Amino acid sequence: MRMMNYYKIQIIIYFFMSRSLLKLLFLFITAVPVWAQKKYNFDQICERTSVQVAQKDIPKALKTADSLYMTAQKPLDKVKSLLLSAELYHSTGEFKKSICYGENAHSLLSQVEDAEWFCRVNEFLAKEYRLVGLFERSKKYTLQGIEAAKSVSDIQKRGEILGLLNQEMVYYEIEQGNYSNAIKYTEYSLHSFGKDNIQDNERAVAASYQLLGDIYFKLKDYVTSENNYRKAESILKDKCCVLGLVYNGLGGIRLKQKNWKDAEIYLKKAENIADSSRSLKLKKAVYSNINDYYEGTGDNAKASLYAVKYVRAYDSLTARNREFALKSPEIPAKSNKKSARISIFKNTAIVVLFAALVAIVVLFRSKQKKQRAKFRNIIRTQLRMISVRSEPLPLKRENSDFSNISVEEIDDREGEGIKRKNESLMTSETEAKLLELLEEFEKGELYNNKNMSLSFLAAELNTNTKYLSYVINRHKCADVKTYVNRLRINYIVDKLINDDKYRQYKISILAEECGFSSHSKFASVFKAVTDFSPSAYIKYLDENQSDKNTHFPENN
Repeated sequence: MRMMNYYKIQIIIYFFMSRSLLKLLFLFITAVPVWAQKKYNFDQICERTSVQVAQKDIPKALKTADSLYMTAQKPLDKVKSLLLSAELYHSTGEFKKSICYGENAHSLLSQVEDAEWFCRVNEFLAKEYRLVGLFERSKKYTLQGIEAAKSVSDIQKRGEILGLLNQEMVYYEIEQGNYSNAIKYTEYSLHSFGKDNIQDNERAVAASYQLLGDIYFKLKDYVTSENNYRKAESILKDKCCVLGLVYNGLGGIRLKQKNWKDAEIYLKKAENIADSSRSLKLKKAVYSNINDYYEGTGDNAKASLYAVKYVRAYDSLTARNREFALKSPEIPAKSNKKSARISIFKNTAIVVLFAALVAIVVLFRSKQKKQRAKFRNIIRTQLRMISVRSEPLPLKRENSDFSNISVEEIDDREGEGIKRKNESLMTSETEAKLLELLEEFEKGELYNNKNMSLSFLAAELNTNTKYLSYVINRHKCADVKTYVNRLRINYIVDKLINDDKYRQYKISILAEECGFSSHSKFASVFKAVTDFSPSAYIKYLDENQSDKNTHFPENN
């Protein structure tokens, strides 16, 4: 009986122990998936916000990214949420904010042991700095990313990362003019993506071929350039910035070949994408080529229209890049306190770099003073030349600077007999009044009117062509066309000296600005007045940065 009770007690104890073990085993088995599910949910929310929500509602996506940052417990999750915010701001074109969030994510990388995300953050910052024109800073992040990519264990992800980072090196080498290096890095990029397996990286692979097309275009190897553009075109199925650049490149090749019909087809396709794109680089490139197309076909009205579009895109791009060149990125308010503390080593490095920068600035200013002194002599020489031309000396038409120049104004040469007749018919009061009117005319900008001619100016001054021609010949030592063209060139020279924006414009746009309808006529007259070609003159100004208050007397 006692034995039976003993066995009953043992069975009961065993039963309860088994249940406890089962419970413990159940809790252990379920705990791992629950933990994994939480981690998966964070990544899943990031991905869904980036891909789905962002396409429909950017403000909602940004709020989600902020919430993810606030709830993130681990540094890696904070990096992911900050990079998500950076990518969202990039998609809206707010590069200042995208770089701020990207830099904040980068400051947390020292607390993260994940090579893949280290590479992602560096690749993102490399791209952003390249887009705002800070190529050296872009290179720094690119090289950091390439070095870290060696530690990425997943072969496919490592290939994608290296492909994108090598693309950034391509952009850098193109900017430096090192086309052989650019081709080398493009080949590295294509090899990393895998030429035979491009399904997961179609747009990135197409971008590499598009870059090769650009490089060979600059090398004037138009056959190889077009072959690479065609490869990129065959890969891309949807409209995107890369496809716009491909069409623009194909249009540019046709322009070089003077195949106007095909050039128009490709450039219209490129324009269709550029108009709906936020990419200022794409707009600038496309509008420049379309301007060249209309100049080549002789449609000056449309050429002027696209010249304006080009200038707007150029000015916007320059303004954005200048903002980043002058200001450091702002740090978001929710920056991690620990990551904001700069180490003693970094402080020392900053002091050393600052001292080096001061030394460079001192040397540069010293050199600049010498260059300015040299260039002032050039400007003074030119001013003396212009004043000599304006002195009331007898005009020798057969030796005039303009005797062999084809200009647009109506010829107003008259015989000596007619001049003497005008002199006898015109009173001194009328002559003095006409001189006053011409002085007022010189102070304005009416001479830039494309319709300017002897008869046009006579009508504006309410006089007749014979009186006007006589006064200009006698007192300005020039015929009307020479006089007007000299005013135009002095006007544009004044703009080039005192507004560096004009030095960035194409020569055809400068010609348009001061009333010439063609590049060649403007260049010929410019050289006759200044003794420099427009491009050489602009180069002098860029190299020497003359004083901002220099003006030419005939336009004051």
